[in-house]
Amino acid sequence: MAAGSGLLLRALGLAVLLLPVVPRGPPGAAERRCFCQVTGHLDDCTCDVETIDAFNNYKLFPRLNELLQSDYFRYYKVNLKKPCPFWNDNSHCGIRDCAVKPCPSDEVPDGIRSGSYKYSEEANNLAEECEEAKRLGAVDGSLSKETQQAVLQWTRHDDSSDSFCEADDIYSPDAEYVDLLLNPERYTGYKGPDAWKIWNSIYEENCFKPQNVKRPLTSGRGDDGGHMFYKWLKGVCVEKRAFYKLISGLHASINIHLSARYLLQDTWSEKKWGPNVTEFQQRFDEVITRGEGPRRLKNLYFLYLIELRALSKVLPFFERPGFQLYTGNKSHDAEMKNLLLEILHLAKSFPLHFNENSFFAGNKKEAVKLKEEFRLHFKNISKIMDCVGCFKCRLWGKLQTQGLGTALKILFSENLIEKIPESGPSYGFQLTRQEIVALFNAFGRISTSVRELENFKNILRNMR
Repeated sequence: MAAGSGLLLRALGLAVLLLPVVPRGPPGAAERRCFCQVTGHLDDCTCDVETIDAFNNYKLFPRLNELLQSDYFRYYKVNLKKPCPFWNDNSHCGIRDCAVKPCPSDEVPDGIRSGSYKYSEEANNLAEECEEAKRLGAVDGSLSKETQQAVLQWTRHDDSSDSFCEADDIYSPDAEYVDLLLNPERYTGYKGPDAWKIWNSIYEENCFKPQNVKRPLTSGRGDDGGHMFYKWLKGVCVEKRAFYKLISGLHASINIHLSARYLLQDTWSEKKWGPNVTEFQQRFDEVITRGEGPRRLKNLYFLYLIELRALSKVLPFFERPGFQLYTGNKSHDAEMKNLLLEILHLAKSFPLHFNENSFFAGNKKEAVKLKEEFRLHFKNISKIMDCVGCFKCRLWGKLQTQGLGTALKILFSENLIEKIPESGPSYGFQLTRQEIVALFNAFGRISTSVRELENFKNILRNMR
């Protein structure tokens, strides 16, 4: 037993020696190592980091944060019991902080429970049409089972052909409402091979990258500092480059959340969460990450611009008098819609928007093919979220991929959005309540990340 203990201690000592060492230096050196390259113009954009910081931190973030506290946006319906579709792995994180506490149905506002699909006054007004459709549906009894199944598949295709995500069936018995405010995204202890497997699958199999091109920091002793990878990335079309940057930006954002809400104290009397600067440095310090950290942070800003552009484009959908954030509390719903429109008008006023017209602008036939590849690759990533072993990580992973997928759906539906009538139903372009909640909460996570970077800058500025 003693010999085994000695071996264990030596192994632990070796593990400690292998951990990245956070370099020290004069005051301000730590800040420069993380942020010196995160300044000025972003690649493939006309915008600069400083403009985003000022706009987000002092104008948009406070309003968005208030909106996300409201009942409409805090309740999200999710199925956390779906099996992983890609590998046989039923292992789930046993760490206490990985658990998600669903809402008893009586805690969810009546308005949300009664209309969680096409979510507006106009949908409620279509009830009579639905009854008529049911009566007409009786004719289907004369159809063969195969034909009935085909009709169902056509209907599903109509609903999903513009979708970038594999959305949960919210009518499944396994789908439950979760209060996002009571299940915040933060460090849970979920890491190691299982978490690495998820991100590796996303990057290696879904980011258009050939197998022989190794990502930075993943190939051990054969690592060339990312030279071959960035040479490849620079040579691919703008759409594939953007796809990688979106995923990298999402990854960076999640890592910022985990570093900013880290479990600093866990005693019988209290738990204390707060910023873990060492964790942040190990993920973003230029020296520790061999130059990769600042690139990740720049990709976060790229992601911010993409989602902000989607919000500016979708304004006509929410401006219609028939649309309301319906929870059943009439005065509060009207107040929240006004705040929502204020945020969308603010998004539209941003001076240096990303120009999405550069996407899929080449040969028409090739552009259509590439757009479909883009959509299917992202849809695949949304399916991978069902393989995440930590339920809280799975919840926020599913929500953020659905939010980004909804943003992409908006950007690629511009023609349909322009044709939305000022009153009456919007048949050409539609968002479900799930998509709306995911869209704004996902952007709320990105906005929070940009805000947290300012906090980490201030902390690092005073470190030695």
